[in-house]
Parts: sequence; structure tokens; C-alpha cells
Amino acid sequence: MLRLNRRTWIQLAILTLVTLVSCGAMAFNFMKLPQTLFGIGEYNVTVDLPQSGGLYETSVVTYRGTDVGEVKWVEVTATGVRALLALRSGVKVPSGVQASVHSRSAIGEQYIELTPLPGNDGEHSRPLRAGDVIPAGHVDVPVDIGHLLDMTNRALQAIPRDNLHTVIDETNKAVNGLGPELSRIVDGSTALAIAGGKTVDPLAKLIDQSPAVLNSQVQTSDAIGTWADRTAAILAQFKAQDAAVRDLLTQGTSGVEEARALLDRVSPALPVLFANLVSLGDIAVVYRHDIEQLLVLLPQGIAAMAAIVVPSSNTKQEYKGAQLDFNLNINLPPPCTTGYLPPTQRRSPASVDAPDRPAAELYCRVPQDSEFNVRGVRNIPCEAKPWKRAPTVELCESDEEYVPLNEGYNWKGDPNATTTGQGVPQYPPGQDPRLPPPRGTAPPPQQAPLAVATYDPATGTYVGPDGHRYTESDLANPRAKTWQSLLVPPP
Repeated sequence: MLRLNRRTWIQLAILTLVTLVSCGAMAFNFMKLPQTLFGIGEYNVTVDLPQSGGLYETSVVTYRGTDVGEVKWVEVTATGVRALLALRSGVKVPSGVQASVHSRSAIGEQYIELTPLPGNDGEHSRPLRAGDVIPAGHVDVPVDIGHLLDMTNRALQAIPRDNLHTVIDETNKAVNGLGPELSRIVDGSTALAIAGGKTVDPLAKLIDQSPAVLNSQVQTSDAIGTWADRTAAILAQFKAQDAAVRDLLTQGTSGVEEARALLDRVSPALPVLFANLVSLGDIAVVYRHDIEQLLVLLPQGIAAMAAIVVPSSNTKQEYKGAQLDFNLNINLPPPCTTGYLPPTQRRSPASVDAPDRPAAELYCRVPQDSEFNVRGVRNIPCEAKPWKRAPTVELCESDEEYVPLNEGYNWKGDPNATTTGQGVPQYPPGQDPRLPPPRGTAPPPQQAPLAVATYDPATGTYVGPDGHRYTESDLANPRAKTWQSLLVPPP
């Protein structure tokens, strides 16, 4: 009988222990005997597919790129294909998932990828349980590779070989020696794709907002068609005038250079000019009706001016000229004095000083339909309200209407008050000297009113505004009749 020593027994015990551990690891980790034999640590989910898509038993099942189980079996049903998925219990997979069959390589190795459905139905749905079914509406299968290859082979056989050789030869000629350029195109396309990836949100917003622009193009299809027709007509004119266009392109360089040099010379003053033109443009917008009327009447006025030389044209007269009528019709009708200063405040025409203008509006203030001064300021149309006529901008912009003083030929009424309550002249609000000043302000200084009287140089007397007669004998000094006497001091 063979007797073993203590050392040998220890070695055999260690070998047995290593063997048991290795077999257990193989059984549990690699062969997965508990899951395979008893289904421990996994649960089964059924997937309905319209077709197998190359799926087979033991195919891998992934969720978000992580291995979560495998396919137990695949069987054919009356409506398609059914596969049983064995998923590990430790991974929580939501019930709202999309199952897609993919290939790991070109030769097959199909697997099922589970991804959450978009929206709250995916991420926030309950986890999958044993016995759940993923319907066929949430399953994607790849295109049959064999059918695709057959169709590709059939399409290639339909291409004539001679034409294919011609295409290949011409392509070789087209891209031959363009390796660096093609490389730059590829690099630029890659950089563009990377930049597009960094701006996904703006691109998505652009795509979302593009239907409004495209719909506007659809709604304006008639206008676009008209524009295309007119563009075709213009291009046809260019084609008909091909020689002239060629001359313009070849000889127009000098003109372009002259224009550029002109712009360089006027560049310092050009912005100022444009700024002033903006102001003039705003004024022109306001007075567009007047400008339009002027453009309408200007040709008629030029025609009337040209008509004055017609009687003497094509004649044998020695002196030819314009035929004008100098009948001035003076005082027909007489001048309007209503609305101006009263006679006692009017200046003498012989005065040579230049006093300040009264802070008021002086104009003919008779009714607007009166025959006097029909082209006066009281009949100027308001720019913002063409139907209204008023003498001032303030009255145009207000809701008040023009109120005349009277209907007579001459000035009427009290110089400081009228029947209409309007002063003469018409002062702006708050500046009428007839009204008391606001509280807390000093009254304006009183100025003596101006008066006009007839002076008799023979007697040196005149009648003042108060009706009394006064004498000033030196007003008619004979020495003051020449300009030299004005330079000599009085004796």
C-alpha cells in the first residue's frame, strides 16, 4: 500500500481547490450555467419582428451600447418573426424602447440594439418586466443584404461596359494630378462638418424655421415665375447685344478705375453728403405732395416760357425777343392789411434802422375763400393733413381750425383786441402782451408804440397820435439833404 507524505497531500489539496475554483468560474462566468439551466439573474422579453433581418440565436442584446443580454431563440410566426430576449436583471431597461437589428460587420454578426423612444415615453417609462412584448411597430430591421447585392449586381450589368470605360477614363483625366486639391476639399468638408456639429442647435432652428420661408416661396410662385420670365427676356437682350456687352466688359475697366478714383477723392466728404441727403430725404418725404405738384407744373411752366419767343421766331425781324405783357394790374385787388400791425404802429418807409421783428405771426387774416391774397400763408396745405389749410405748423398739427379776423378791405377793430379774441399780431401761446404774465414772473417792460404822422417841412409841425399838434423845426434842416451833411456834427 502506497503511503503519501504530508507534503504531497497538501499539494493535492491545493490542486483540487484550484480546479474547483476554475471550474466554478467557467461555469458561472463563461458558460453561465445558472442562467442557462435555471434562468437565475435574468428575465425574458419577447420581440415581434416583421422579418428576421439575419438575427440568430445567441445574438447580443445591447442598451445604449452596453451588453445587457442575448437572444434565446428565434421562431417564425403567422405575421412575422418572434425572438426571445434574455436580459440581465441588474440592468434597468425602460419599457418604452425602440429595438433595431444591426450588423457588427459587412459579413453579418447581427445584434439587437435597444434605445429609448423620443420624449417622455422612453426615458420615464416603467422598466421592462418578464413577459413584456416589444411590438413590431417599435422594431427596425436592416435591408436584406443579399437582395441589395442582387439589385446592385443587376444595376451594374445594365451599364454598358464601353460607356463605363469612358466614364472611368474621363474621371481619371478630370481628377488626375488633383490630389492636393481633393485633399483640401476633404479637409475643408471635415472642418465644415465639425463646425456644423458644434452648431447643431442653430442649424436645427434654421431647419425648423425654413418651412415658413419655403411656404412663402410657394405662395409667391406666380411672382417668381414672372421674375424668371423677365430675367429670361433681359438675358435674351444680352445675348442679342453680345458684341456690345463684350466691348463693355473689355473697355469698361478704365471707366471703373475712373469711378474708383473719383470715389477715393470724394471719400472724405461723401459720408457728410450722404448724411445731409438723409435729412433732405426726410424733408422730401414730408413735402412729397409739393414736389409732385412742382414736377407736374414745371413742364407746363417751361412750355409757357418757351411760348413767349414763338411770335418772333422764324421771322425777318432784326431784333427778336420775348413777347411779354407788362400790365401789372396794380391794386387789383387792393393789398390785404387785415392781420398786420394797426396804422398807429406801422413804421415809416423812410426809416433806415432795423428793429427786431415782433414775436408774433403777421399774415393776411381774412377768410380763406376771400378774393384777397389768395396765395397767402392762410391757404397753405398742411403736409400731414392735406385736406386742411393753415398759416402755421402749430395750427396744422393741432385740432383747431383757422379763424379769420374780419372780411373787410382794411384793418378793423381795436388794435389790442378783436371780436375773435385773437391779438394783432397773433402771438404764440403765453406770449400775448394783452394777457397778464404767469404768477412768479416779472411783467415785461412796456415799450412805447410806434406812430406815423405827416410832417410839414415848411412849418415844422405834425399831429401826434393823441391828436395834439407839435412843432419840430429842425426835422427839415436843409443841411441834412445831402449825405455829406450827415458826416458833419450839428452846430
